[in-house]
This record gives sequence, C-alpha cells and structure tokens, in this order.
Amino acid sequence: MCYGFDGEGALRRSLAERGLSRRSMLKGALGAVAGGAALAAAPGLLSPAAAAVSGVRRVPPGRISIQLYTLRSVMQGAGVDRTLATLADLGYPRVELAGLYGRTAGELRGTLDSLGIRSSSSHDGISDSPAALEAKLDNAETMGQRFMNVPYLASNSLADWQRWAAQMNVEAQAAKARGIAYGYHNHAHEFTTDLGGGVTPWDVFTNELDPAYVHYEIDLYWAVTGGVNLGMSNDDAIDFAIDTIKCSPQSVRQYHVKDRHPGTGDHCDLGTGFIDFSKIFAAHRVEEYIVENDTPEVTPEQTAEVGYSYLRRLRY
Repeated sequence: MCYGFDGEGALRRSLAERGLSRRSMLKGALGAVAGGAALAAAPGLLSPAAAAVSGVRRVPPGRISIQLYTLRSVMQGAGVDRTLATLADLGYPRVELAGLYGRTAGELRGTLDSLGIRSSSSHDGISDSPAALEAKLDNAETMGQRFMNVPYLASNSLADWQRWAAQMNVEAQAAKARGIAYGYHNHAHEFTTDLGGGVTPWDVFTNELDPAYVHYEIDLYWAVTGGVNLGMSNDDAIDFAIDTIKCSPQSVRQYHVKDRHPGTGDHCDLGTGFIDFSKIFAAHRVEEYIVENDTPEVTPEQTAEVGYSYLRRLRY
C-alpha cells in the first residue's frame, strides 16, 4: 500500500464537497556509543571485512551532512567559528543551515570556505513577499547551495495546505531558475492530520506539489513517528516510512537521519534507537544524508561525532 499517495480519490471527493577526511578527533571519550559497543550492535553496522565479503553498500562520505539546528546551543557568537571548525575536524564536508548565525551570507560563506566545508542546503520558511523570496534566493546563491527546504508548516485547514502547495510551486520555479532545488521537510502531523474526509496534508502535497520543481527532504524520525502515531508497531512504522518514500510522485533527494528511542519515542543519537537505517537506505538512496538530533543527549559536538561515525560505518 502506498501511504500518502492513495488519497487522491478522497482529495477529489473532499474538493467536490467544498466546491474547491577526518582531520582530528574531538577531545573526550564518547563511551560505548562511539567507541563501538552500541554502534557495533546497531542494524547495518558490519566490520570492513564482513562488508567486503557481503558486497553491501555504504554511505558515500561526500554525501554526509549535518543540520546545524542540532548544534544551535553552541552556534552563537565565538562559538560559531569554533563549532564549524570542530565539524571540519570530524570530517563533515557539508552542513545544512538553519539561519545565518548573525552573519551575512558572504561572511558565513567565507568562514566555511576557509574550513573546506560547503553549505549545500538550508531551511527557509515560505516567503511572505516577492522581495523576501528574492533575498532568500540571493543568500542561497551566495552560499553556493544546491538545496533549499521549507522546514515546517502546520494547519488543520485544507485551504491552507492547498495555498502553501501553490506558493511552493511558484517559489520552486524561481529557485530552479537560479540552479537551486526547492523541497519540503516533513514532520509527523502531515500523515495524521485529518483535513476532512480522511484527506491529510501529505495527500494534498503529493497531489498538488509539482514534481518537476519540488522535492522532499524526508525526516526519517518524523516519518517513522507518523507511522507510530497511526497505531503501527515500530517495525511497521519503518515500513510505512519506506513506503511513503517509494510511492511519492515527488523525488526524495535528501534524508534527515535521526533516530528514535524504542521506549520513550524521544530523539536519540544515531545507532542507539530502533530505526533500521540500513533497510531504508537499501530501499532508496539519496543525494544527502543529513545527521540531526533535536535534543542532543550529551553535548551537540558529541552528537555530531557519533552521527558522522555511524554513517561512515553503516553498511546496507
């Protein structure tokens, strides 16, 4: 069953009814998580020898990134340079922006260039004016970005989601003219909010976002959480996420790689939760694998290191 893409008939009925290279290591121990015990036991993690024998794939290191929202508590003042230098030391070749951290796009680009890091993506909300759209695209162009994603939308109104889809199509065309791919980043409520007649926001977007211009940046934690919130088991929720990805008429070009605690459902560092990323990656490969944890467990820097190490070791 293609979750999120079997709502077309319901949507039509609803509308009719309405008339409508790692340079150094961080100081300090990471314990069992980064040291090997938890990671070695995580799904998809094999020794190099075992991976060579099985012929399984690995995440290309050049496609690993991190959403800087994970590091927001230290991305302030002098901490901006220090944190970005730490990411470079860890081996991250890319970052995804969540703002400009008190700098101009040119200033931040200069800092990243000096560290050998590229800002290949960003989170930017829907623009409230044509001038705001141009400013957003100017910044993305200055940063040399390949992707730009709307990070969050929420409403119980069908009309709101339709209006947002129409505006995103327009903004995405403007972005494409500048060589920037425009996408949407999901949470869980897009799969569970009933807009009337069983139509969900995901139904609206899969039917109304133009696949020629708009792609998805699938947040795997939230896609799995959507399945859990629909009453599925953890295993079935993983399959729900895979089905959502494979059945989307829009391209899925980026992942937010974020784990989920099996007991509490909270965010947790990669390899310590139950999400089987090897299964998901085997089902669909993307252009960017972006580490994220909304609530880092120890320090943001350690979460960044655990995430990079996990993705470098993952086999699928």
